[in-house]
Amino acid sequence: MKIAVYGATGMVGSRVTTEAVARGHQVTALSRSGTSINGAFGAQADLSDLATFTEVADKHDVVVIASGPSRTGEPHSLILDAHRAIVQSHPDARLVIVGGAGSLFVGDVRLKDTEGFPDMFKPEAETMTAVLGIYETSSDLDWTLISPAPMIQPGERTGEYVSALDSPAGENISSEDFGVAVIDEIENPKHQGRRFTVAN
Repeated sequence: MKIAVYGATGMVGSRVTTEAVARGHQVTALSRSGTSINGAFGAQADLSDLATFTEVADKHDVVVIASGPSRTGEPHSLILDAHRAIVQSHPDARLVIVGGAGSLFVGDVRLKDTEGFPDMFKPEAETMTAVLGIYETSSDLDWTLISPAPMIQPGERTGEYVSALDSPAGENISSEDFGVAVIDEIENPKHQGRRFTVAN
């Protein structure tokens, strides 16, 4: 398949790119720097550039969006506006969005609203919960959003993970195995039109 990955130089996006290339897919690695990585074709692109996104979507079977809100002071409204514009453009390509863990439910409460959730992560959790809502209220769109376990960090690629829908499947997942889960879902869609989550 032809797969485009936005945020391809980030922790998650780079693992998704590596996994896709290893499985023989034709991958375009999109980032602000345009760096070519892991055997993929590198191209410069920003998620907020809808004209470029439309062109990318037209040329690929799947677009993975692994770009999160800014951690360097840019307003989070930029990422929300980008997702809204993408949804309104109704691309033909399948969209696979890397979401956040804060939107998962613990009982009847979202993880981001539970006691002890770190204050430093709340703004990003609120934004990524809003991103999920943008897709959940969309229509005529082929999308899947994948939330990681509450803790995701570089580690071992075991090729194994467990999944759940709206509640955490576990406490941790390596970014390598998260990449495996993303490509598994692309190759064998099981969660079209909804969110799911994975953990080791």
